[in-house]
Amino acid sequence: MNLPNKLTLLRVILVPVFMVFYLCDFGLGHWRFLISAVIYIVAAFTDFLDGKIARKYGLVTNLGKFLDPVADKVMVMASLLCLCYGNADSLYGILLTFATAIVILRELAVTSMRLVAASADGSVIAAAMLGKIKTTIQMLFVSIAILEPFLTNIISADVFSFVLRAVLYVLLAAMVIMTVWSGMDYLVKYWKYIKE
Repeated sequence: MNLPNKLTLLRVILVPVFMVFYLCDFGLGHWRFLISAVIYIVAAFTDFLDGKIARKYGLVTNLGKFLDPVADKVMVMASLLCLCYGNADSLYGILLTFATAIVILRELAVTSMRLVAASADGSVIAAAMLGKIKTTIQMLFVSIAILEPFLTNIISADVFSFVLRAVLYVLLAAMVIMTVWSGMDYLVKYWKYIKE
């Protein structure tokens, strides 16, 4: 249980804290979205930090290789479900729900492949570059999507709201593309564990 793994666990612990602030008003109004975004961004930063520390100081462990991607999945899936709930009554919310279903399917499939590989010969599948790019896009999308209600409340210009929503649609599309692409990449690379 070294420092990178502790940071990974912190990321998991911050998920329910984020959810409470995002879903419950507490009389904070639109400020709760700013607080939620700060919590989410801190959690996302631990993802960057734990990997950097682990590589720099030779603290890479099998636990870290397994736990880090799982923590990312918990964080991204929980936040996407919160966003689906918060935007349920719009076209954006419907598209987000479909995207979230694709993300969850991909994450469950990749996690299952990791478990199969581990049980087959003890292999621990570390996150691939495509998977890291996918996670970065997911976290960027989620961060902006969480902040959107706060930003549109602070800056009430229609043009700003339109541009911000357009950016979210582009990031949403990029997230789905990278989710499918990286999932297929894992499937091709580790098909040997499944084909038997």
